[in-house]
Amino acid sequence: MHLHIQQNPEAVSLELAEWITAAIASVLQKQDKCTLVLTGGNSPRRLYELLATAPYNERIDWSRLHIFWGDERAVPFTDDRNNAKMTYSHLLSKVPVLKENVHIMQTDIEPEQSAAAYEKILHSYFEETGKSFDIVLSGMGDDGHTLSLFPGTEVIHEKKLWVKAFYLAPQQMFRITLTAPIVNRAAKIAFLTFGAGKAHALKEVLEGKFDPDLYPSQVIQPEAGELHWFTDTAAAAKLSCEP
Repeated sequence: MHLHIQQNPEAVSLELAEWITAAIASVLQKQDKCTLVLTGGNSPRRLYELLATAPYNERIDWSRLHIFWGDERAVPFTDDRNNAKMTYSHLLSKVPVLKENVHIMQTDIEPEQSAAAYEKILHSYFEETGKSFDIVLSGMGDDGHTLSLFPGTEVIHEKKLWVKAFYLAPQQMFRITLTAPIVNRAAKIAFLTFGAGKAHALKEVLEGKFDPDLYPSQVIQPEAGELHWFTDTAAAAKLSCEP
């Protein structure tokens, strides 16, 4: 595990923008496409704005990027809570990514149908074993959740399906999410998390006992790839380990 600590969220976003840009370039030196999983929420907005502007946007070969999402709220694309809408607003509408290479989790069909359709897309890219995505970008909530793996939900322990839809009662909505089995086969996984509100969860996830029902981010452990945490001093305040 690689821990990257910066002084503030802006510095974290800058370091991660550089890291992603370099990682994409490295992948494309060895193969013809790069598969990238994006994340939603508020934390990555500044990162996406950076990637959409110079010098990062000029260093990325957008035509060879294949874009996926880690999870989605089952709300229309026009809804501000929709992860894909946020990503389009801050990044994808501003760069020359190919439409056919962008794989949105559909929210205009039943959630279970959407999950099945997304799984079918993933099976067209990846085999049953071996490496899956080249780069997965994810976040962590104050409660230790990642993707749509929330504390106490059955999907945390999914072993077979790569994509799952379920009703999240506290939020009164359906969620569609990638699961640990497919994410943990990625070559590189990068968590972006900052702010004092994340300090307790980050301490438990990285240094506490293994209890993914309480802190689901613990279930993301790459089988053969790299795991990176990009965070700031406020979120890392309770950690005892050194970067």
